[in-house]
Amino acid sequence: MHSLKVLVLEDNSFQLMALHQMLNANGVFNVLNAESVAAARQSLDSKGPVDIAICDLYLEQADGLELIRYLAEQQRAKALIILSDAQADVREGAAAMARQQGLNVLGCLPKPASVTLVNELLSLYQQCFEPGPQALSLAQVRETLALDVFQPEAPTAEEGQAAVLRHGVAHFQPVVSQDGEVQGVEALARWQHPEHGLMLPAEFLPVIEFAGLEEAFTWLMLEQAMQLSAGVRLVMGRSLAISVNIPVGMLELPNFARQLEALLRRFEVPARLLTLEIVETTELQTDTAHVEALLRLRMIGCKLSIGDFGTGGTSLQRLLELPFTELKIPPAFVCGLAADERKSAVVAGAMSMARRMSLGLVLAGIESAADYEAAKRLGQARLQGCFIAEPMSAVAVRQWIARRVRADLGEEMG
Repeated sequence: MHSLKVLVLEDNSFQLMALHQMLNANGVFNVLNAESVAAARQSLDSKGPVDIAICDLYLEQADGLELIRYLAEQQRAKALIILSDAQADVREGAAAMARQQGLNVLGCLPKPASVTLVNELLSLYQQCFEPGPQALSLAQVRETLALDVFQPEAPTAEEGQAAVLRHGVAHFQPVVSQDGEVQGVEALARWQHPEHGLMLPAEFLPVIEFAGLEEAFTWLMLEQAMQLSAGVRLVMGRSLAISVNIPVGMLELPNFARQLEALLRRFEVPARLLTLEIVETTELQTDTAHVEALLRLRMIGCKLSIGDFGTGGTSLQRLLELPFTELKIPPAFVCGLAADERKSAVVAGAMSMARRMSLGLVLAGIESAADYEAAKRLGQARLQGCFIAEPMSAVAVRQWIARRVRADLGEEMG
């Protein structure tokens, strides 16, 4: 279900967290959050239609019926799930209205929803609306990889790997300390398509996974990140700390840690500067294979970050059972925390827990000056978000770092 795009309209932060956990536990990670109808419309207008909209009916401002009407009129969702503590006849009435307006209603759920029911509705959507793997294999794979779409056969391994090297590219988002000092960057996957331009992960990663190119693409991201780290030595006087997302499947590769260590030596990047961020932690197993792989990465000196804390069904359990060194609090809880006491409380609680566990802390999703100041008031942590810097190319981030270093030197000399 990794390719599903879901909008959640919910103005209760704790209910929103629970929904995130359920969606992530079912393999859905492309989630748009909205606490009001206006925010939902803005998100849909800027990021495009979704596969499924999950709508509450009762909101502090407006109500879910307004969004349902908008979804139908603008064709912004293929299917709808109504999730509300309204009485059953009200939920069913809203569902009937949605169907009359042309929306496919997957179900009406009372709060709180259960993981099992959410899984059943997501599976129902896939059965009814998702194309089968054969439709994806030729039509979408060859088109996304920028190969000849008129070829009747699936791409060969050589074609696929060549496409990854030709079109795969990492963009980088800086991470800073609370006083603005550059602490490192996170590598973010992008795909430079010759016709469609720069594509975001949700647009191409499902195809990469389906085509069996996830391993080749991950190694490319690691290599480009290390190349950047080594390339800024002349500017910073040291290699740059880098964070790279890796899928859980990489841990199952024989000799992954040894190959990674060789790549670090090739670029002369100390292993302590590389953080491997694992987002799909619900797929991690505490059996010998995954634990051993993570321990080997720790043994060569790499850091390990849990990147979906609070949005994965068993994130807290994973923190206790697996050798993570960093907790990354995702944008779902950080963005807007200045204006939401509930989000602020959730973030403060997670930060307190991380400190007691001696874990590094990153707050991702700093999108405004107000959130930046609010985050600083909560205590020591590294900060990341578009208010600090947008994701940018390797060339642009080197220039950005150089400007910051020159500005810092100017202040010291002044």
